[in-house]
Amino acid sequence: MPSIILSRLSWSAPDGTSVLSDLDFRFTSERIGLVGRNGVGKSTLLALISGRLKPGGGSVQLNGKVAELRQTVQVNPGETIADLFGVRDAVALLVKAERGEATVDELEACDWTLSARLEEALAEVGLTAALETELAKLSGGQRTRAALAGAVFAKRDFLLLDEPTNNLDAEGRTALIALLGRWRAGAIVVSHDRALLEEMDAIAELTSLGINRHGGNFSSWQARKAVELAAAEQDLAQAEKRMKDVAKRTQTATERKQRRDAAGARKGAKGDMPRILIGMRKDRAEGSGGEAARLADRLRLEAAEAASAARERIERVESLTVALPSTGLSAGQRIVVMDHMTAGRAGGKPVLHDLSLNITGPERIAISGPNGAGKSTLLHVIAGTLSPLSGRVDRPVACALLDQRVDLLDPSASIAENFSRLHPQATHNEVRAALARFRFRADLALQSAGSLSGGQLLRAGLACVLGGAVLPPLLMLDEPTNHLDLDSIAAIEQGLAGYDGALIVVSHDEAFLRAIGISREIRLGQ
Repeated sequence: MPSIILSRLSWSAPDGTSVLSDLDFRFTSERIGLVGRNGVGKSTLLALISGRLKPGGGSVQLNGKVAELRQTVQVNPGETIADLFGVRDAVALLVKAERGEATVDELEACDWTLSARLEEALAEVGLTAALETELAKLSGGQRTRAALAGAVFAKRDFLLLDEPTNNLDAEGRTALIALLGRWRAGAIVVSHDRALLEEMDAIAELTSLGINRHGGNFSSWQARKAVELAAAEQDLAQAEKRMKDVAKRTQTATERKQRRDAAGARKGAKGDMPRILIGMRKDRAEGSGGEAARLADRLRLEAAEAASAARERIERVESLTVALPSTGLSAGQRIVVMDHMTAGRAGGKPVLHDLSLNITGPERIAISGPNGAGKSTLLHVIAGTLSPLSGRVDRPVACALLDQRVDLLDPSASIAENFSRLHPQATHNEVRAALARFRFRADLALQSAGSLSGGQLLRAGLACVLGGAVLPPLLMLDEPTNHLDLDSIAAIEQGLAGYDGALIVVSHDEAFLRAIGISREIRLGQ
């Protein structure tokens, strides 16, 4: 039976930082969601399983073959969908045969079922595109779908999927979830997408304490985890109370013995007690004192061991804190007025045509639509970073835009320097305090933006947009949950729920949109 067995698996970053340590786990032919906070090593684990990285210690025993879909689908110039499937030469041979130019040997080598099987794989992910289509001409979501189709076409024993829904629109996510629903081999899915995780057979949580499996989907795992965490915290509280009780009882017994010893010494000093009796009492006191000390030591050790065991069941992680000040936006304030606007990227075709839009007061709006419909383009037009090709756009209030690439951050500057640039009135202490709320403490705030991982970069962007003393009346977020771990998403949801300005969000995360109270949807591409 296909399996992936991790035995005391360890790996450290080039700077020596330990990322994974002594992992023991077994993956079998099931769909398992791999969850954990940013930086805990989920993508590293997939790279070790696929062979892209070599273990620093321990081993990965792979019984079967894997196909991997990484977070970013790299594109080389001229690369086509056929290249992604690894069948360029086979497709070229078929084309040659269809033109009547193939030799007898070439005709015998042709895979006449290839075209049908390729079309079937693309249909599995809801993508209709010619095999000769260049990947550079596809949107990020389309490239992800094509890569997923290539992984499925390979018919491996395990699919390794790293945040597969990040670039997918609603249609693509639906196709992916349906595909995994039909998948009967193994799949390891790194994701924060709660809808996708609901379809898993099991959840494996990777933490600094190790990796643990829970049979069942995301909701089942969350409920079980809450119960286990509550039990561990209760056990810890009881063990710590026992430690205090033992210390208190020991102190009381010690003080009582000292008083008895002092009284005996005083009585002996008066000379009214035979010397032999004094010696017997002294011996008995020393014996009972030693026994009491040994009992106290045993009780202290038992309580300490119980407390240590309880602590080992609880991962201590610094939480993300998002508390937003008021914008002071009034209900009747005009936010955006757009009349017959047409827009597109420079040098490209228009993607938004004759669009009119009015936003007033603290509305909460979701922009939806398929990949390529112009969702991000609309945000940039409203922000003023992209001029419309025609029509009028009026935005009489200040705004902040956090786009998918977090372009508001200078990659050559540190997180603290970026924050100071965006909030010039903030003092050094205010900058440090604001970044600390987003888990960038001490030297972490001095990292250059260009050196950050996807999750860290997005968190730094959120810190720079939401961490200031004054917030703009209009906040626009483009896929803000991409690359964030589940705890960070929950914190952002809590913070945005208290934001009193106007909010425009592009997101495929339905649970996130519900949590922040979206009241209106504008659908593009209809």
